[in-house]
Amino acid sequence: MSDTSLNRIQILPDNLANQIAAGEVVERPASVIKELVENSIDAGATRINVDIELGGRRLMRVVDDGQGMGRDDAILAFERHATSKIRCLEDLAAIATLGFRGEALASIASVAKVELLTKQESAVEASKVLVEGGKLIDVKDAARDRGTTITVRDLFFNTPARRKFMRSEATENYHLTAIVTHYALLIRKSLSNLQTTAVK
Repeated sequence: MSDTSLNRIQILPDNLANQIAAGEVVERPASVIKELVENSIDAGATRINVDIELGGRRLMRVVDDGQGMGRDDAILAFERHATSKIRCLEDLAAIATLGFRGEALASIASVAKVELLTKQESAVEASKVLVEGGKLIDVKDAARDRGTTITVRDLFFNTPARRKFMRSEATENYHLTAIVTHYALLIRKSLSNLQTTAVK
């Protein structure tokens, strides 16, 4: 067998590497809600609303009244390993937040269509950032009170094999409700299961 017939080691394209890494964070809709609710709690939210459509397959939305982000941070939040929680190795020993790796939003956005709407108390306007399949689509001014709204649509739209292995709406809703109920012990929350029809 010649050397040329062997598979050579190569660096994966960023979009493929991100989708593979997303598998470690985003296993099902409940994984998305877990990461987003933890972000809201870390942002100092006192109220978190969670909306779900079709067991999370069509839409998931988390709305909070936390501290929000400026425009630059809102864009940077979609980069892998971008975090406000740690600055150096020593910070790991004193970490007091639920999330700190800077993986969640980048992983979610690599396998879904994500809209982030956020505003800090001192900001004149909110910022809206749209990312689809890990690609930045749009950034613009918007309106909302202080806090952050993250809407996740069409989970696994670009990874059909993973979408196929999602369970029934009832099963996914069960896992989603379990996650929100768990975090209800930490913060006031509300869960709205929206009536929907099947995705065509």
